[in-house]
Amino acid sequence: MGKVSTPFPKLKLTVKNVYGECYHGYKAGDELVLEDFTHPPKYFCLGLAHVLFPVIYALSFGAKFPFRDNQRSLLVTCPDGGKMEFEAEIFDKEGKIEKAPKDPDFKGPDPKKMVIEVVKSKGKCSFGYKLGDKWETTGLKCIPGFCGAAFHCTFPALFALNFGAKFLFMDNPDSIDTVTCPDGGNIVFKVARVKEKEK
Repeated sequence: MGKVSTPFPKLKLTVKNVYGECYHGYKAGDELVLEDFTHPPKYFCLGLAHVLFPVIYALSFGAKFPFRDNQRSLLVTCPDGGKMEFEAEIFDKEGKIEKAPKDPDFKGPDPKKMVIEVVKSKGKCSFGYKLGDKWETTGLKCIPGFCGAAFHCTFPALFALNFGAKFLFMDNPDSIDTVTCPDGGNIVFKVARVKEKEK
């Protein structure tokens, strides 16, 4: 298969710490470059890809992590016993690592209000979801009784929006309306960050 061209930026992973034996042989200081958030390197660990995806997706759409010395980076831990710790960073258009100094006004978590809404419906949904159904949550909180497969699919968008990502290709950049159920694509969700009234 040939190289796929996308408009998304390149990312870099650096192995920061090693706490056990890695099947892939990653060592402290190793650097991996991803062509974009949709293309991991050959033989990339799928366990890492699973936990990394929300982070690199969020970075790709402008998310910032205000508690980090560089807000445009985040640490990610291997899901297999925490054997490895990686730093995810993103390249700018000139090919340099993007930098945004730590937010001096950061005082702790600031979870955003989110709404998940069914915007398309076809076929049968095991949970009975239908067009117009809505759920609210704050930050990254699970929604009680919500379909686990659906939450799994909506989580990268929730994560990205919670940290300020913007989907500039959408009519409302504070939302994305293409989050699709993995079970036959019967349900499509919109995930939106709700602007709260100023206090």
